[in-house]
Amino acid sequence: MSRATVIGLGKSGVAAARLLKREGWEVELSDSNTSETLLQQQQELAADQITVKLGQSLELNGANLPKLIVVSPGVPWDIPVLIKARQLGIETIGEMELAWRNLRSLPWVGITGTNGKTTTTALIAAIFQAAGLNAPACGNIGYAACDVALSNRGQGTGDRGQGDREKDKVTLIQNPKSKIQNSIDWVIAEISSYQVESSSSLAPRIGVWTTFTPDHLSRHKTLENYYNIKAKLLHQSELQVFNGDDPYLRQQGLSAWPDAYWTSVKGKDFLISEKGFYIEDDWVVEKLTATSAPEPIVKVSTLRMVGEHNQQNLLMAVATARLAGINRDAIARAIVEFPGVAHRLEHICTWEDIEFINDSKATNYDAAEVGLASVKSPAILIAGGEAKAGDDTGWLAQIQTKAAAVLLIGSAAPTFAQRLQEVGYYSYHIVETMERAVPKAAELAKEYQAPVVLLSPACASFDQYPNFEVRGDHFRQLCLAWAEAEKLQYNSILSSSLP
Repeated sequence: MSRATVIGLGKSGVAAARLLKREGWEVELSDSNTSETLLQQQQELAADQITVKLGQSLELNGANLPKLIVVSPGVPWDIPVLIKARQLGIETIGEMELAWRNLRSLPWVGITGTNGKTTTTALIAAIFQAAGLNAPACGNIGYAACDVALSNRGQGTGDRGQGDREKDKVTLIQNPKSKIQNSIDWVIAEISSYQVESSSSLAPRIGVWTTFTPDHLSRHKTLENYYNIKAKLLHQSELQVFNGDDPYLRQQGLSAWPDAYWTSVKGKDFLISEKGFYIEDDWVVEKLTATSAPEPIVKVSTLRMVGEHNQQNLLMAVATARLAGINRDAIARAIVEFPGVAHRLEHICTWEDIEFINDSKATNYDAAEVGLASVKSPAILIAGGEAKAGDDTGWLAQIQTKAAAVLLIGSAAPTFAQRLQEVGYYSYHIVETMERAVPKAAELAKEYQAPVVLLSPACASFDQYPNFEVRGDHFRQLCLAWAEAEKLQYNSILSSSLP
């Protein structure tokens, strides 16, 4: 029995280990961390005959080397052990690549980008599902990709040759089910640069690129390298959809992507191609070829989410759905019902005209700038966490324009305080933790008559939380608990004043 090693005991690593075990591999899973949760997972996986080594890193010594190494998304691709593995000729891939190898008989939509990819992915999945398609969202959102592969047991998975792929390469305006009869109709995958980097053969039917700004440079080193990693996914996609309102992508334009479908919220005159999707008179308009007549698809105003960036996300989602052959009625139904995405400008509650909004997914300056620009002003902003490299100029300008006060948490707090001072903004408070931030934010909202308390950190979460979801969940819990306490206090005062 061939031996495979999985690095990283997260959602993706566990799914990869179980998929490998099902395929007949002897599986070992390693994680350099240890905790009560990981120990519990270790016991659960042991029952499936998967060995888990905690608190230690993989070592490639001796004769009994693994034939395959599968890497979870959070594990850097260039750590010494992976470099050594490749030098030794050990096949090394990411969890997304493993899922692809098991699901490549199905059409994929692969969504990448610095910001906007989660909302776009969720909206695409909602549209496909409204059309009656079994199209799970996976990757950075929803299920681990290998979980989708596990659920597709016995449905014709596995590698196919180029001849088979060419046979299936039909015009996507036709019924997407015409060639695919498996239980899963489409795979809708949000794919980070980490996952693209570790995937050699991943080739979606439709590739979507939402935005491109500096991010993850501590891992990818240069902006050019970061761009090339994401571009790889689009180059390997049969059809390509681009956000034509993104300055960097627009600059690349037709010279880099001559066959792509471009989008623009600014109208037909701003399309950089003779085919694409744009907004005109509150309609998403489709122009599929240079000679075809424009066709209205769905009203923009039916989308509940606010902000121009969400209109950009809407355009890319509609473009993807139309290229997959989905009709207008299903698109309209999905968009009317779409509630938005957790942790991205998510409404938590309203108390005494103060709206509490969770934007924990804003883990860099650009996303946080968009978040602050999208809410009413003046706002009380909660920011901070583990700082990332990037240009904070636009974010700081947005704070000066829209924030009545800023509450700073996490390890970035002192640095952010200094940057705010440098631009002449002094209405900030270092509160360090979310427990202190929420009641203080509510107090300041009353003081400044601010209609919004916004958590939009502009930072990663790893200094205080396992991920941005846990950070956002904690914010939600604290907000709801505060509002409930206020309500009880109000009712108590009211009842005591009654005769």
